[in-house]
Amino acid sequence: MEKIIDLNYLLNQSSNILFLILIQFTNGLLVIYKNVKVNYTRKINHFLLFFIPIYLNRGYAHEQEFALYTLGAVLAVGKFVFYTKPIRERVSFINTMFRSFDRPEDRPRTLLWIVTQTAAGYLVLIPAGLIFAHYDILHLIAIPILIYAIGDGLAEPVGIRFGKHKYNAYALFTTKKYIRTLEGSAMVFVTGLAVIAAYYNHFTSTQFIVALAVIPVLLTLVEAFSPHTWDAPTMFFAGCLSLFGIMIFI
Repeated sequence: MEKIIDLNYLLNQSSNILFLILIQFTNGLLVIYKNVKVNYTRKINHFLLFFIPIYLNRGYAHEQEFALYTLGAVLAVGKFVFYTKPIRERVSFINTMFRSFDRPEDRPRTLLWIVTQTAAGYLVLIPAGLIFAHYDILHLIAIPILIYAIGDGLAEPVGIRFGKHKYNAYALFTTKKYIRTLEGSAMVFVTGLAVIAAYYNHFTSTQFIVALAVIPVLLTLVEAFSPHTWDAPTMFFAGCLSLFGIMIFI
């Protein structure tokens, strides 16, 4: 238990919470008072809240214990209780934060989708992390996470700004169709190539060629056919499974 109550861990998590509040509140103000599209502020949240913890982990380094990671996952999902309707209707500050990621086309399922996606993502990453650690390839789990974080983060703004070739995507718990674009999905493919290339030293020559040929294409297709606002767990699962197969069997 002493390691769980680690000062650096507490500082790390406290800083994460502070940045979460500042980023979402600022972006919420942009939506409310500057008419900035939520599609953009949501992705600003996406990028900053993914990459800031990476730097915090360097500044407030702590042992990457499985218990701490699991605790972080529980906190990541649990924080959404503060955005529930009874609370945000009574606390305008929280409502402003909520507005930073509440896309009009997602209502009234915004919170349902983001909570279930986050929980499902951790349900994939936690056992995948244990398996990767057992085979001493835990460092490679960053590959599907980065492809999702960067590629999916760019897909929506690029699709909105430059997308001309549209196709439909379905969503959970509704028959409504949502629009995606080939230009947006191409960001996943390009990111996949770049991330695999950045990790080339961790592969044999054959593994690198197979990974470069398979993973970017696979994750692009998975993102394209995943339910709206629910591509994190599907991309994590496909990415981890294909990467594990390449590292173990090739």
